[in-house]
Order: sequence, then structure tokens, then C-alpha cells
Amino acid sequence: MRIRGRVRRRGAALEDAILEAAWAELSESGYAGLTMENVARRAGTSRPVLHRRWPSRTALATAVLAQRFANDAPVIPDLGNLHDELCLLLRHMSDRANSGDLQLFFDMQKDLVTERSSFTELRNRIVEGNQYRAVLARAIERGEIDESRLTPRIASLPLDLVRHDLMMTFKPLTENAIREIVEDIFLPLVGSRLRSP
Repeated sequence: MRIRGRVRRRGAALEDAILEAAWAELSESGYAGLTMENVARRAGTSRPVLHRRWPSRTALATAVLAQRFANDAPVIPDLGNLHDELCLLLRHMSDRANSGDLQLFFDMQKDLVTERSSFTELRNRIVEGNQYRAVLARAIERGEIDESRLTPRIASLPLDLVRHDLMMTFKPLTENAIREIVEDIFLPLVGSRLRSP
């Protein structure tokens, strides 16, 4: 269907156009300058169309971040051991420190409080952790992890420690810090039989 000389977009095509427009607005104006009106104008749609999908700019910014994280998700190959795979994954996470995404999280803080949300809920909506789950599953299959010791809190510990360091310093972690998280903290907790290289 054509409207005023252009093809009317629907579904995924429209959503992609909106998210692309929202990312352009965030890149140019930051979260403080993000408005539904500007995103709608840039995407060539209307504000009600945006509000049907995302009730607030926080929800829209979260969707933009989720798409960016999904598109930039690392593929962690089977390296034959948990130590090397987990170090690679944490290194990839750490490298995002200079991407501007961390500043965006802090800029969203006031709206998160207003919406009775939190960084934890934001993280849960953004990060699926498919690659991390794959790394853990391979380690369990290889007998490197005692699955009975892998509680939800312990399972999330390596990622949480990286996030903590990033949010405290706004700098990538050193190789030594990543090794410390993997070798000194996580592996002993899960009962890994793997020895440090």
C-alpha cells in the first residue's frame, strides 16, 4: 500500500525503521534529547504508532539497546575448555565500555525510578545471554562444572562482576581482572576441575 508516494511499512520493517531512527536520535542528542516526536518524524511515522509499541522513551531506548546488543552479540566458539571461552566472553563484554552504552544506562536512571524499574530489569530486557548459557552448557557437558553448585546467583556472578567494574570505572577491564574473575572467583565456586593455564 502506498501513502503519499511512499510504501507503507508494517511489522518488522516499520519497527526496524523506528529503532534505527531512535538510535540516530540517541547518538546525536543523547537520552536527554530523545523525544517520541523526533523519532517519529525521522522514521516517517506518527507518535501514536510509536506509543502502541513503546509506551515511554525509556521503553523505546531499551528496545534500541536490546537490538544493538543482539546485533553485536559475540559468537563464542567451542575452545575445548570453560576458562578460555569465559575469558573471551568477558573480554567482549568489557570492550563495550567505550561504546557510550554505559552512559546511556546512567542517563536513563531517573526515568527508570519514575517507572518503578531498575538497572536489573533493564539488564533482563536487554541481555539474553544465549552465548553465556551455551558456554556453561558445554562446560557442564565436559564435566568442568558441578551443575548442582551452579545456582542462579553464582551463574550470573562473572557477568555481574564485569558490569560492576564497568559501571564503577567506565573503563574496560584489564586481562588480569578478567582472569581473576574466572580463575579465582568463578571456577572454584562451581567446582571446576579445570586448572589455570
